[in-house]
Amino acid sequence: MKEFQKEITPLASDDLFIVLNHNSAKFDYPVHFHTDFEINLVMDTYGQRIVGDSIEDFSNLDLVMIGPNIPHAWKGEIVENNHVVTIQFSDKLLNFPILEKRIFSNIKNLLYESQRGIVFSEKTMLLIKEKILTLTKQQGFQTVLEFFSILNELSISDRRILVSNQFDGQAIVRTSKSRRIAKVCEYIEKNYKTQITLKEISSLVNMSESAFSHFFKKKTNTSFKDYLTNIRITQACQLLTKTTHSIAEICFACGFNNLSNFIRIFKKKKGTTPSDYRILIEQLLIKY
Repeated sequence: MKEFQKEITPLASDDLFIVLNHNSAKFDYPVHFHTDFEINLVMDTYGQRIVGDSIEDFSNLDLVMIGPNIPHAWKGEIVENNHVVTIQFSDKLLNFPILEKRIFSNIKNLLYESQRGIVFSEKTMLLIKEKILTLTKQQGFQTVLEFFSILNELSISDRRILVSNQFDGQAIVRTSKSRRIAKVCEYIEKNYKTQITLKEISSLVNMSESAFSHFFKKKTNTSFKDYLTNIRITQACQLLTKTTHSIAEICFACGFNNLSNFIRIFKKKKGTTPSDYRILIEQLLIKY
């Protein structure tokens, strides 16, 4: 199984949605998944789009909606002045009581369909492009109306499903159908702040260290050490985005025991230092 990176988005519990407005994107983010819905508008570049088991070329303008836990990435060319706008909102929207009302039935169907990834017609792309660009310039309650207007337009538009029926997105979340792997991953996510050792984790599933290392690598396509590091870096990104904690505080809160080592690993994984990552997110992120 190919390795996919789990991402924790900057979306907070009290956000209706967030917008990441990115001019001159580098398209260097790996194939990843997260638990939130996402609408991605890519403009003025070309390349390849990966959504689940769908791999397609795109050019100039691309508009895709992705449901929770679908691996995705855009591998675009670094064209000067390219522009990417990403809207993210919680999977809990599906459970909002207001969506049970008849007038929202099209939007609810759209949300369900997006769990297999949706690409929209060129006509819809041009219409929604303007609405999304307008949204990035608005503040206050008007943004709520514009957000639901975008969802409504998408819900009544021509569109095409991207992900095949054979693709099991939930298998990505489980990492493996092995109960032992699931147990290990759950333990790591609860205890990443502490110094977890290979001996400790292998004992958890009654295996020797060497047998567990081989088993984990086979099932997840990544080593135990890299998996643990990725979890810690993901949590660090969340703290850099959502808090004003110092870099040192975040370093130790995420299970790293050496500041310079944390900065080195973070830069290797994210292509930038923790401080520069925080500045970049502050420039890109709009919360509603």
